[in-house]
Amino acid sequence: MQHLLRRKITYIIIAFLYCQTGNAQLRDGINLPDHDSKLYHFGINLGLNQSHFSFTHHSQFLNGAVNDSIAAIESMNNTGINLAWLVNLNLSEHWDLRAYPLNLTFTEKAFEYRMYKYDPFLNEGPLTIKKVQGITLSFPLLLKFSSDRIGNMKVFTTGGGRIDYDLASNANKKNAEELIKTKALDYSIEAGIGFHIYFPYFVMTPELRVNWGLANLHQRNPNLRFSSNVDQINSRMISLSLTVE
Repeated sequence: MQHLLRRKITYIIIAFLYCQTGNAQLRDGINLPDHDSKLYHFGINLGLNQSHFSFTHHSQFLNGAVNDSIAAIESMNNTGINLAWLVNLNLSEHWDLRAYPLNLTFTEKAFEYRMYKYDPFLNEGPLTIKKVQGITLSFPLLLKFSSDRIGNMKVFTTGGGRIDYDLASNANKKNAEELIKTKALDYSIEAGIGFHIYFPYFVMTPELRVNWGLANLHQRNPNLRFSSNVDQINSRMISLSLTVE
């Protein structure tokens, strides 16, 4: 139900923006005709993200060794938010370099364990969830290719890389023995698609981006059952954002 509600709200917003753009075009013609020829411009970005862990099972889990309590492990999707400041550098008519020197991403990923044996006094049950919350300072650097402008709209695609540092990483915490410990530093590749909507005084940019983490984030502890049965962990995220430029 929430998924359908979010989809309806998104459609309503896009339809409203499209109508507003058409009305402005009829009244005033082409909005901000010199916007894309500027050497650089700035923007504020706000978005929602859906993130999870891509992981592999450790060989001891696959072989059934030292595994008398966990039947299955799954990664769960969770929703977060991201806030960013955009700097756009114009390279040519169709190419731009987009950087986000201040980008905060709030996420909550989780593992779900199906348990043979569990201890209710340790907040365990037949389905036990271990959450990994993140407050990530990110630096995405993206190359943008855009189409010709059609009235007050333009379509574009982006691709590039990103470096993340998790300010909430628990890898070095001594009191987190029952949690999945993750490292602070991550690097990833990123791709997206979006479109610019030109208003009389600003440009609004809805954008969809997908992020694939490349680094193994798992600080594995072979003596802990929630950690020992998991081998490599990589981050995955998809985000829908709105930028005012």
